[in-house]
Amino acid sequence: MTHNYRITLLPGDGIGPEIMTVAVEVLKAVGQQCNLQFDFQEALIGGAAIDATGSPLPEETLLKCRNSEAVLLAAIGGYKWDNLPRPQRPETGLLGLRAGLELFANLRPAKILPQLIDASSLKREVVEGVDIMVVRELTGGVYFGQPKGIFTTETGEKRGVNTMAYTESEIDRIGRVAFETAQKRQGRLCSVDKANVLEVSQLWRDRISALASEYPDIELSHLYVDNAAMQLVRAPKQFDTIVTGNLFGDILSDAAAMLTGSIGMLPSASLGASGPGVFEPVHGSAPDIAGQDKANPLAQVLSAAMMLRYGLNQPEAADKIEQAVLQVLDSGYRTGDIMSEGMKPVGCQAMGEALLQAL
Repeated sequence: MTHNYRITLLPGDGIGPEIMTVAVEVLKAVGQQCNLQFDFQEALIGGAAIDATGSPLPEETLLKCRNSEAVLLAAIGGYKWDNLPRPQRPETGLLGLRAGLELFANLRPAKILPQLIDASSLKREVVEGVDIMVVRELTGGVYFGQPKGIFTTETGEKRGVNTMAYTESEIDRIGRVAFETAQKRQGRLCSVDKANVLEVSQLWRDRISALASEYPDIELSHLYVDNAAMQLVRAPKQFDTIVTGNLFGDILSDAAAMLTGSIGMLPSASLGASGPGVFEPVHGSAPDIAGQDKANPLAQVLSAAMMLRYGLNQPEAADKIEQAVLQVLDSGYRTGDIMSEGMKPVGCQAMGEALLQAL
């Protein structure tokens, strides 16, 4: 029996179109093996959307995403649009997509692949065996809180304001996702906050602690965010699953990503209570190497695997893609960001061809 899925592709900016091309070819190949039929529809977001329509998230794009089973996003942004007003920036389109699809939970794995241990900037004994999942709240906190903006005071001085705010229900729903994620892993959950100085974090800690009684099989701990950042670098293997708010999660998940040696290797999933999720690499658009066939497509390909696993419930197809990535790395193929002595240097397109051969 063939399963049919409508997938919205958002190539975006910079290296986005290059790495998306590789991911689509990989999905087509694994689809043939697993009786999966993909109906791909492409849409604009970010800088490409600004250039074409004046908006970083056209209404047509949001409608296409809502009417699909999953959304595969590549990368957005670039120097070209950095000086635009905030509402017209590419990043505003990404925030709008998350809000428009009600994607409140961001899952970002940071797992050391044995083939790339020496690519990490930390010592082998520190990072060997690291396998962390960061669960980040995605639609609340300081990025969405009101009031926000730059205002003029009575004295004529400019004052910038952003509001960090969470309700009990927002904390509870991301907390449950984190506890349930920990149940599928090693059963340890660390909640990260700044409860010693922030009232919003005091509420966060109270609610996460209250949820713990519903999950007696999970070992819950708490860390202040500054200590958590230090511990990620000092002793990352102590972590299994981390749950935290939007701002802290943005920072900590990037720090965790670099434990693995390259942010170019890591996928992510953004999920809601229902409807399509968005699956994307954690790296940026890398405009400095766009169009030069230098990009690493593996994070995009692994994002497609996460889409199959978490968005479409097709674990067999996801396993095939992940095994193909490991096989290609075992064969010594490396893009520039993960290159080491004795390996075979390849570009984006050649890495894609190697993946197809592995499949």
